[in-house]
Amino acid sequence: MLHTVILKNNYQDSINLMLLTNRINDLETVTMSQIMMGTNANKDILNNTNLLTEEANTASPNDLMIVVESDQAAIMDQVLPEVEQFLSDLSSKGSEEQAQVATTWQEALDAMPDANMALFSIPGEYGAAEMETALKKGLHVFSFTDNIPVEEEVRLKQLAHERGLLMMGPDCGTGILSSIPIAFTNVVAPGNIGVVGASGTGIQEVTTIIDRLGNGVVHAIGTGGRDLSDKVGAVTVKDAIVALENHEPTDVICVISKPPAKEVRDEVVQLLQSITKPVVAIFLGEKPEAHEGKVYLAHTLEETAKIAVDLANNASVKANYFEAVTPPERTVPEGKVIKGLYSGGTLAAEAGMLISEALGLEGLVKEEGYILKSQGYDIIDLGDDIYTQGKPHPMIDPEVRVKKIKEYAQDSSTGILLVDIVLGYGAHEDMVGALLPAIKDAQELNPELQVVATVVGTDKDPQNYHEAVQRLQEQHVLVAESNAKAVQLALRLKGIELTEADKPVVPYQGETIEIPYASPSVAELLNTKPRVINVGLQSFNESIQAFDGKSIQFNWKPRAGGNKKMIHILNALEEHADKIEKENQQVMDKIKNAQPFLTDVVPAKNVIPELNEVQKTLLHAGPPITWEAMTGPMKGSVVGAAIFEGWAESEKEVLALVEAGEIRFIPCHHVHAVGPMGGITSANMPVFVVENRLDGSKGYCTMNEGIGKVLRFGAFSQEVVNRLNWMKDVLGPTLSGALKQSENGLNLSVLIARSITMGDEFHQRNFAASLNFLREVAPLIVCLEMDEKDKQEVMKFLADTDQFFLNIMMAAGKAIVDCARKEAKGTIVTTLTRNGVDFGVRIAETQDQWFTAPVNLPKGLYFTGFSEEDGNPDMGDSAITETVGVGGMAMVAAPGVTRFVGAGGFQDALSISNEMAEICVGQNPAWTIPTWDFRGTCLGIDIRKVVETGITPLINTGIAHKEAGIGQIGAGTVRAPLACFENALEEYAHSFGIKTE
Repeated sequence: MLHTVILKNNYQDSINLMLLTNRINDLETVTMSQIMMGTNANKDILNNTNLLTEEANTASPNDLMIVVESDQAAIMDQVLPEVEQFLSDLSSKGSEEQAQVATTWQEALDAMPDANMALFSIPGEYGAAEMETALKKGLHVFSFTDNIPVEEEVRLKQLAHERGLLMMGPDCGTGILSSIPIAFTNVVAPGNIGVVGASGTGIQEVTTIIDRLGNGVVHAIGTGGRDLSDKVGAVTVKDAIVALENHEPTDVICVISKPPAKEVRDEVVQLLQSITKPVVAIFLGEKPEAHEGKVYLAHTLEETAKIAVDLANNASVKANYFEAVTPPERTVPEGKVIKGLYSGGTLAAEAGMLISEALGLEGLVKEEGYILKSQGYDIIDLGDDIYTQGKPHPMIDPEVRVKKIKEYAQDSSTGILLVDIVLGYGAHEDMVGALLPAIKDAQELNPELQVVATVVGTDKDPQNYHEAVQRLQEQHVLVAESNAKAVQLALRLKGIELTEADKPVVPYQGETIEIPYASPSVAELLNTKPRVINVGLQSFNESIQAFDGKSIQFNWKPRAGGNKKMIHILNALEEHADKIEKENQQVMDKIKNAQPFLTDVVPAKNVIPELNEVQKTLLHAGPPITWEAMTGPMKGSVVGAAIFEGWAESEKEVLALVEAGEIRFIPCHHVHAVGPMGGITSANMPVFVVENRLDGSKGYCTMNEGIGKVLRFGAFSQEVVNRLNWMKDVLGPTLSGALKQSENGLNLSVLIARSITMGDEFHQRNFAASLNFLREVAPLIVCLEMDEKDKQEVMKFLADTDQFFLNIMMAAGKAIVDCARKEAKGTIVTTLTRNGVDFGVRIAETQDQWFTAPVNLPKGLYFTGFSEEDGNPDMGDSAITETVGVGGMAMVAAPGVTRFVGAGGFQDALSISNEMAEICVGQNPAWTIPTWDFRGTCLGIDIRKVVETGITPLINTGIAHKEAGIGQIGAGTVRAPLACFENALEEYAHSFGIKTE
């Protein structure tokens, strides 16, 4: 039985999740499990292992999929605490190691403005785009990340070359920069040897032997294994050689390569022949018969290290560096074969090469993980993709090798097992201890079996080289001091003795070339300690910080939720960032400098011409919608408004008018108006008139009816109509008369600034603002010549209606954004609204164009007797408040209301406002929040930030019953759907000619 749990928006590093999967698989009640991020590639892995469930298939790349096969119905009760504990331990460890963590490139660069390198260990499907970002930000790239298409590698390396940067990788696991170990690297003594390696374990083998020979390495520049292929053309190898030639502390250059393309190899050799410094090079798979010119050509990695040390010590290079191993005490029976189980691909290739040469086998292959597969002789690279898909690398996790050791021990033809133990940072903390039980079992199962090991490491490594060797020897493992010697020893166990011929030095027959200078960026990298933005696996910080380098952790997760189209658009728009920022700033300035004044209250028909036309017309909230599509409460509001206007006397008569097409519906936003909830506005309803004196833009909104059964929530009883008539006949004219006594109207920006310091956020909580409004108008109302009873009723209504100011805030927000939208461009959101069916967004660039997606159902608290099943999908133009940075965007301003709207208290309110700030361009200094250290309210929702982070605006809202006539049944919060912003971003990209398909 398969059990699935999806942890939404919980991105974790893939290596950590592989280790967590192993922990869960160790549980007795678990048949099989897999814990992965919800990428398409990972879903393919689940599908291939019959673990892909319907729930897992719905996960996004930022969701954590936990799939467990077990007969236990309650298995997740056992699994989830283990998962939580594992992730908690990671978090705790991370907080001790790295005080400052970034979640965006900008945060990382702000924290380390002098960063000069980005270290990547993220999923390959997202790697190229992120590396391009790093290069364009002037950072060298070190990419442990693999599975990058070769075409992308070529493009990235060319980009790096053009910008004077080093692109180390992809699939570059090892490096040393200014004697600081990077990624999977050993601790090697500083020295005067510089290494360039298109091979991770090749670098490790050579540099650790150099260390044990008493010398050291200043730089080991990894390039990725494909750099010397014909497609890539050795871009990084060449740049690195030039860099080391121009690096004064480097006296000797050592080049290590997996089998290269012939023409590329010749180009590299030509470059090496042209530099001034002595060179030793190994092109694995070649058996050189002579050194060529000034380039000393080695056959094995051990020989490479020994030549490099002699050159570094100004000693003469010997004709032969071969040393015979001490003959073993016994040999294996005739007919027995050698099996090699390697965690290092280069070490496996070297072993396969030497065995094939000695025995006259068919040579190296690369199929299904095999490096050599001939006449019973198997050399396997357990780091091949076939073994690491969905699993940790064998340097980290011994599981695959443990199984293979048992498998080969049971094979009667196996006489010798060759294994490598790679120490250093990034590797398993105790691989010897992890493998010894399996080795012991194999020796007991097959008493004639001989195990030969090579240990790649130094005494300065966390695992300690000599201790590792000693523990292996105590278990009767034959340990050689190099991989070449381990192969030699394995062959001696079969009675076969390896030899090496002397190599003379022959003249170089080719031409030389002029060597350019290294770029200033490369020179700076090699002459200082690296300052690294570590993008991915947090443990990669350890070695950098332990050796006085600097690093900051970038807790990366896929941009745009892993949406490839959106990632492409975001990357393409970065080319136009300066232009976009300038345009956005113009919109921001208009919002920031707005001067909203409440000037009057008038019948809607007095200021909205469309309501004076012959055809009966009603305004509604949200983007355009038809009567047929409207939900219950909006239809109820239509009924109430029609009865209020005298068009009909009953619901039945109103429905007949609608069916006859006699009522026209227009969005409030199309006529400079906004309306709460259903937003239904008719000609004779009084509306607030707010003028933005920055440019004269006006915004209109109906007045707040109070609570209970009200029109905006879909109620249409006689009580509702009577209240609307009172507002038309008494409340509206009274407020109009009061405002006309004020010379300039009511300065709303000042009132808002004052009220936000008193605990309002202007969507759910308007208590202070409503009282401040009453304070301003009460003296003016008192002076009016009117019926004292009416005057008293108005004053009492204003005093009792806590939410009265909300509608004034809405009109102010509309006047602010309509000013900001004029002749505007850029990515700032200028409208957020909903109609019960669709959520609508408009942005500065596209003016009146709507971008819609299905609206969500609010989450929150319900009045007694009601539940979420009764709730209507969200509706209303009141999200204009969030558009201008208050409401849910300013949740921290009103901690007292957070529980009512579904949040959990002050800390949650603080977290929400901090989250909202992530999707905004800036803050509004005119409206500061005391509970937020007097930071200004959020200013300028940017669709790029919304799409990139996946964070959508949070909106405080009331909840209407889904049936007409019942009214409000609760309050809470709702999230804007992401698709609106994605659609807007795609359309915006077209304005730059960006292809989005």
